[in-house]
Amino acid sequence: MQARIKWVENAAFVGETGSGHALVIDGPEDIGGRNLGPRPMELMLLSAGACSAMDIVHILKRARQPIAGCEVRVSGERAATDPKVFTKIHLHFVVAGRGLAENQVRRAVQLSAEKYCSASIMLAKAAEVTHSYELCADSAAPSAADHPHDART
Repeated sequence: MQARIKWVENAAFVGETGSGHALVIDGPEDIGGRNLGPRPMELMLLSAGACSAMDIVHILKRARQPIAGCEVRVSGERAATDPKVFTKIHLHFVVAGRGLAENQVRRAVQLSAEKYCSASIMLAKAAEVTHSYELCADSAAPSAADHPHDART
């Protein structure tokens, strides 16, 4: 796997993946950035969330679960001093579908956290990574009747 990052101007870079995709990465204004794209550390959270979400969707589809949606809300806490590494990362999954079996969703989250998600497992070498989930009857936003379930790992 390869990637290339090329400086454009000020604090803006273009990142190109080995699969042929590109995105703008930029820094904050205090270092000359213009907010043209995400920060590198934001991309790390996105990577962990996307990797986990792909796992969960794939696992639930293979289990023939009626998944209609999957959203991951990722939060991270960083050290106060340089290097400002992540110290805590939490991934909260909102999994939607009529008739989803909770035990299957729990299992998918656990398998992603412990076995399949390379990104979050790698980040767990440096930070405390936790996971939780909630079920939603369809692809709409969760209602007050839906309850979050903690699957801390």
